Amino acid sequence: MTAARIRETSLMGLHLVFWSKAARRTRASAALRIEDVYDDHASFVWSTLQRLGVPPTDAEDLLQEVFLVVHRRLPEYDAARGELRGWLWGICVRTVQGWRKRAHRRRERVMDPPERLTDSAERPDAIAQAASTRGALDALLDELDEERRVVLVMYEIEGRSCAEIAEELAIPVGTVHSRLHSARRMLRELVALREPGLLPEGER
Repeated sequence: MTAARIRETSLMGLHLVFWSKAARRTRASAALRIEDVYDDHASFVWSTLQRLGVPPTDAEDLLQEVFLVVHRRLPEYDAARGELRGWLWGICVRTVQGWRKRAHRRRERVMDPPERLTDSAERPDAIAQAASTRGALDALLDELDEERRVVLVMYEIEGRSCAEIAEELAIPVGTVHSRLHSARRMLRELVALREPGLLPEGER
């Protein structure tokens, strides 16, 4: 067989490999319907948006924005490159990043408004202190990157186990441990630098 024939045969083989992979990817994405993706994963997307710091007042709009992107890009989804939740997670992160930039340009504060307290016996100074502490914590969490923030919120605030976090985010348990460890370290450093009053008396 001549060198030219060998090259032609090799190129044909590569073409068939690429065509086969593309065909499998197309079949996998075609099997997914946007309605099914929404029904199965809307609650995950909603929870992810809130863990990324999106207040309930904006979460509804961002949920719709995320699924508009999903609808447009669903034919591109390749199951061989990762689980669907990991793909949705990436869309959530990019959507929230865009939302933060828009909010910053509008000079809006990206945080929950203080909750209305109905207990008239609540002391005004206690209300002010609680609102101040919550606002400070939200601001500090905003300093963390999305990956670390979500793991920290799920573990420390929602009380989820590392195994549960790994399953929901479709990542290895070891990755959860690593992100949680670094998130705690970064948050501790931020608190010591910016909000030392939040630290226990023995650590100030």
